[in-house]
Amino acid sequence: MTAETDRRHMAHALTLARRGLGQVWPNPAVGCVIVAEGRVVGRGHTQAGGRPHAERVALDMAGAAARGATAYVSLEPCAHHGQTPPCAGALAAAGVARVVTALEDPDPRVAGRGHAMLRAAGIAVTTGVLEAEARDLQRGFLTRIAAGRPMVTLKLALSLDGRIATRTGESRWITGPAARRAVHLLRATHDAVLIGGATARGDDPLLTVRDLGIARQPVRIVASAALDLPAGGALARSARAAPLWLVHAPGAPASPWRDLGAETIEVAAGPQGLDLPAMLAALGGRGLTRVLCEGGGRLAAGLLAAGAVDEIVAFSAGLALGAEARPGLGPLGLDRLAAAPRFALAETRVLGPDLMHRWLPA
Repeated sequence: MTAETDRRHMAHALTLARRGLGQVWPNPAVGCVIVAEGRVVGRGHTQAGGRPHAERVALDMAGAAARGATAYVSLEPCAHHGQTPPCAGALAAAGVARVVTALEDPDPRVAGRGHAMLRAAGIAVTTGVLEAEARDLQRGFLTRIAAGRPMVTLKLALSLDGRIATRTGESRWITGPAARRAVHLLRATHDAVLIGGATARGDDPLLTVRDLGIARQPVRIVASAALDLPAGGALARSARAAPLWLVHAPGAPASPWRDLGAETIEVAAGPQGLDLPAMLAALGGRGLTRVLCEGGGRLAAGLLAAGAVDEIVAFSAGLALGAEARPGLGPLGLDRLAAAPRFALAETRVLGPDLMHRWLPA
C-alpha cells in the first residue's frame, strides 16, 4: 500500500466516524474500513449508544474477506474487556494482516495496548495516518480524557451589532431558516445542549433536534443555581420524552424535578451562581464529550472567563438592534485588550441571508 492509498482509506474511515458524533458517548466516534486487494470489503462506524464498535461492524460486513486484508481505523482499537470484547482481539481473530490507525487512544485502559496486542498477534501496524484530522474529530473525547470535562462549543446568533434580542427580549428570529437548520445539525453532533436558567425562563425552549430524522436526542442541560425554572414550561413537559439534566447549587428544590423525570446534578455554588468548572467536571464524569452551549449571555461569559470554550460558532444576521438591546455576552470585567479571550477564524460560510463563522482558540 502506498502512503497516498493509506491516506485515502483513512479519510473514508474518518468520514464514517463523523456519523457517530453526538450519538455514541461516552465512547469515541470511530470509523473502520477493511480493504482487500484494493477493494473495500467492510466498513462501519460506532453505532448509537456506543456499541457495537466500528471494527465489529466492519468485520461483520467483511466476513471471510477480512483474512489477509488491511483495516483502517480512525482510533487505536480498544484492548480492554468492557461490555464488548476488545476490538484489537477481534481484528486478530479475523486474520487481518495489517492495521492502519490515525491516533493512539489516550484512555488509560488502552493507551498503546491495542497496538501492542495487534503486533503480538503478528499484525503489521502503521500509526499516525491523518493524525491531525483525527485529533480534530476526537476533540471532545480527548478533552474528557485529558481534562476531565467535555469539549464546549459556544453557539451565538447575533445581530450585526452583537445583540441576541431586543430590549424587550424578542429574539425569534434574528437569523433565517438556513442558519436555524445549521443549529439543529450542531445539536445533532453534540452529546448535550446547555443553557442557563435565564434563557430557560425567558425563551421556554425545547432544545431538541428537529426535521433531521434524528432518533437519539442530545441531553438537554439547564444550569440554574436555584432551580427557579417554569414548572409548566416546554422542558418540564418533555422531561420524560428526551433526557433533561438540571445542574443546581446546594439547597435548591430538586425533588419536584426528579418527580417529573429530570436528572438533577448538585455542584458547588460560584461567584455568579454555579461553579462552572465543577459543573463541567460533573458532566465529564457522566460521560459527556461534546456540549453545545446556546446561552444566555451570562453563562457564555462565565465559560469564556473560565477558559472552557473550545470553539465558537457564531451566526450573524443583517440587522441592527442598538445599544439598548441585549448583548450576546454578559460582563467579562476586562480592562485591557490583552486579557480578552482570543480566537482564530477557522471557517466562514454563507447560509441564506446570514453568515456562519467558526472560531478556535488562538
